[in-house]
Amino acid sequence: MDSILVTGGAELRGEIPIAGAKNACLTLMPATLLTDDPLTLTNAPRLSDIRTMTVLLQSLGAEVSALQDGRVLAMSSHDLNSDRADYDIVRKMRASILVLGPLLARHGHAVVSLPGGCAIGARPVDLHLKGLEALGAQLELKDGYVHASAPGGLRGGVVEFPFVSVGATENVLMAATLTKGTSVLKNAAREPEIVDLARCLRAMGAQIEGEGTDTIEVQGVDALHGATHPVVTDRIELGTYMLAPAITGGEVECLGGKLELVAAFAERLDAAGIHVEETSRGLKVARKNGRVSAVDVETAPFPGFPTDLQAQMMALLCTAQGTSVLEEKIFENRFMHAPELMRMGAEIDVHGGTATVTGVERLKGAPVMATDLRASVSLILAGLAAEGETLVNRVYHLDRGYERVEEKLSACGARIERVQGQ
Repeated sequence: MDSILVTGGAELRGEIPIAGAKNACLTLMPATLLTDDPLTLTNAPRLSDIRTMTVLLQSLGAEVSALQDGRVLAMSSHDLNSDRADYDIVRKMRASILVLGPLLARHGHAVVSLPGGCAIGARPVDLHLKGLEALGAQLELKDGYVHASAPGGLRGGVVEFPFVSVGATENVLMAATLTKGTSVLKNAAREPEIVDLARCLRAMGAQIEGEGTDTIEVQGVDALHGATHPVVTDRIELGTYMLAPAITGGEVECLGGKLELVAAFAERLDAAGIHVEETSRGLKVARKNGRVSAVDVETAPFPGFPTDLQAQMMALLCTAQGTSVLEEKIFENRFMHAPELMRMGAEIDVHGGTATVTGVERLKGAPVMATDLRASVSLILAGLAAEGETLVNRVYHLDRGYERVEEKLSACGARIERVQGQ
């Protein structure tokens, strides 16, 4: 099992290209199940999660080819031969549940295993199921699988989510494109990945209005057609690399970054003493002067502070002047990185969904263990600022969501390398 070795103390200067969004691409790929025609995605990230979704789609009979060094995904579902998504594939990634809505909408039936994924809370799929039921789906849970059917086809309906769920919004939105009648999704997620999905579906012939707001209206059509669509920039990778010069010093330009994708996050950086400037090529980030200041952070659905940047922000605040309070409002059990940061000398007190971080002047390198995707990169960021060497173990999590992280950081002067596992 590979590890990442980081030797801290180097300022970062240079450019980091930001990839297409993992979470957007994982949502766009199942959209191929909605049509016989080809769907092509450009600006695709090269990640293990993308490979897992590829295997899942291929198990259903879809054709998926990675072109141009994996940056382009050419897909076709003209000859599907299965409506069953098996546990052995689905257990590896929660986004696998997103094949349920498209399969059900186009074929009238689907059997999909309940998903697995990172251990950062229960994250149940009940909102997905209730949303599809509101569109006329008949569902049965049996032996760990969702057995779904719509013998007469799905019909338009009103879906009101009791709380915001990105995945449920995506699943129901895809299913609604092929319903009979009009569907209204209330309290829908507003994330850029939702907007990106709606744009792709509209390019395929769907009739959608309201994406980016909390109410989305979909007029069902008889069939969708093929399209070519660029995957939106990964705002979480963007935010992560914005934190690199913030924690080390120096200046980095994140190519392809847009402030509108990370506005709430950038506001907290500004309060901490980090300068963020929008350029013609992306976002330029540098520490204003000296040690960063403590700030409080509360995660929230978009356009609030992203839960997927909470761990990375905590790494920065471990060396801030003063005491910061981070409140995690999206997922329970998402402070598993805190004990590992404490191994590096951080002062963190966790009570339920609140972590109090008292900044120290310098972290100390140590062997640490990644517990999930975002925790893994937070430990790498901490290692960049720490004294001595930090060995981050179990980085298979990292490869699910960050493309060649050691290459991108070392190109800016970081002393970082991958250590091959035995």
